[in-house]
Amino acid sequence: MTEFDELWPGGPRLARCASFGLGTDSVLLADFVSAPRAKRIADLGCGCGALSVALAARYGSAELTGIEIQPQFAELCRASFEANGFSGRCRCICGDLRDRSLIPAGWADVVVSNPPYFPVRGGHSSPDEARRIAREELCCTLADVCAAAAAICRWDGSFFMVHRPERLSEICCASSAAGLEPKRLRMVQYNHSCAPNLVLMEFRRGAKPGLDVMPPLVLTDSDGAESAESRRIYHREG
Repeated sequence: MTEFDELWPGGPRLARCASFGLGTDSVLLADFVSAPRAKRIADLGCGCGALSVALAARYGSAELTGIEIQPQFAELCRASFEANGFSGRCRCICGDLRDRSLIPAGWADVVVSNPPYFPVRGGHSSPDEARRIAREELCCTLADVCAAAAAICRWDGSFFMVHRPERLSEICCASSAAGLEPKRLRMVQYNHSCAPNLVLMEFRRGAKPGLDVMPPLVLTDSDGAESAESRRIYHREG
């Protein structure tokens, strides 16, 4: 029997996944997305559906299609859509994001992705196959994700991604090669004394060069307590 957790108190429900807890990455990316007029959203490598569910709740009239290569995660994503009453406008396709037949070209106003961060054998490799596929570029590379996003995204549409700062040069090269121009960047760091450990980026298909580098998102203050912005993102204000 599928068990569910709330993304935040009183918020949408997410099917519990034995392999992964709710990651900071997806929550921060969902907040970073800015697309008030989006009618169609695609989530590449949607996993258990945390990012998809958060965006479906935020953009209540948008259609959303997720692609996930691992069947067990695709099923959990569908269960979350059903539990929140999103099934009429949200779906999860179990397939390979490199397959261009899954979503029509130019279908989405917005594409999002929390992709594998590490090259194959690029660090510690998990003994669990599901975690390896989610963390390492076993089934898709950074270039594959950018190419898929560019194919699915309409002209002048946006692609939002969370990744690791140490791969920033590769990210910019891969996105530009796919026709996605970096437009907005925000580093994420645990506190003011720590180096950033995540980067949030927005790209636009067919846009002119020009990158807006935002102030960093700092998750905790000098005492280790959640920052005001972190509380807002996690709906723990007040």
